[in-house]
Amino acid sequence: MNIAQVDGIHRGQAFGSVAERLLANGMDTNALRPWVEDDPTRSDFGKSFITANGKRVPIANDTLLRKDEWKQYDTVAIKTAQSRLIGINDLIQRGLTYNISNGLGKTVLEYEDISDITAAETSMDAVADTKKDRPKYGINYLPLPITHKDFQINLRVLSASRTTGMPLDTTLVEFASRKVAERLEAMLFTDITYTFGGGTIYSYINAPDRNTGNLTACWDDESDAGGEHILEDVRAMKQASIDAMHYGPWVLYVATNFETALDADFKAASNKTVRQRILEIGGITDVKVADTLTADNVVLVQMTADVVRLVVGMPISTVQWDEKGGLISNYKVMTIQVPQIRQDQAGNSGITHYCC
Repeated sequence: MNIAQVDGIHRGQAFGSVAERLLANGMDTNALRPWVEDDPTRSDFGKSFITANGKRVPIANDTLLRKDEWKQYDTVAIKTAQSRLIGINDLIQRGLTYNISNGLGKTVLEYEDISDITAAETSMDAVADTKKDRPKYGINYLPLPITHKDFQINLRVLSASRTTGMPLDTTLVEFASRKVAERLEAMLFTDITYTFGGGTIYSYINAPDRNTGNLTACWDDESDAGGEHILEDVRAMKQASIDAMHYGPWVLYVATNFETALDADFKAASNKTVRQRILEIGGITDVKVADTLTADNVVLVQMTADVVRLVVGMPISTVQWDEKGGLISNYKVMTIQVPQIRQDQAGNSGITHYCC
């Protein structure tokens, strides 16, 4: 009689080797990253281990990736992902991140927003009472989904790479990492939403409270747009952000179909490009082309934590488990990184979205 057991966690109880290993180690994904000790000076040379709860734990299967092979996979996964993460990397490099410990063990982030209070008053003696108000707090929720992509390696392929001295083929992990990175960027720049646990993940172009408007003409239409019209649009976007009480600094993201328009002369026979002229506008620190930003869209983002931040529950990681008696190794490139678009209780946003 064959018995199929689904791997998972239900009501705190683990079913299957992968779930059991995760639950036993506090949802630490290092418990799914086995390697073989390859230091011949150690007494445990050639034995397989996982790192769980900060300790080396021996396991029976010795056909798994060795340490250097894991390093290859991790290096390729991170490097490939970073090459595609334009908007996500901007948040990381500017320190606009919020790290959650044990993100794999949490499904939502609970956070507060706060209202303003009334203005101060001016008098000669300070005897008159001012309004004794206090800020109001609201509770909100942000889903923390896992973004992931799977691939497999056959045991014979892995063994052949070792016996022939050929380097481990990292094509599969490269493809998987690229797909994960593209999905993260899409969560930031496209019309994707994700709802769970009373909260919704929004992007730059569908956040309900963003400032919106229309371009005077599509920037890739040379007959109608031109440098002066493009500059007029960007100045209007800046003013919309200021009207919403957000005063920069800003980064301007444009869709790929507008990229060459930025490299055109600002005026006929000008010694400046449109891009250079935009960067002369006060407060705009960078102009970037985002591959995943939907065509015909432009977004001006104030790069401060009260406008947008990246919630990180788990960095990009590769985990492994076996099937078919170890003849096939399954791998998953996974991460918990979620953009959080923010605004105050009055709905004032530092994100301005124009399109044509």
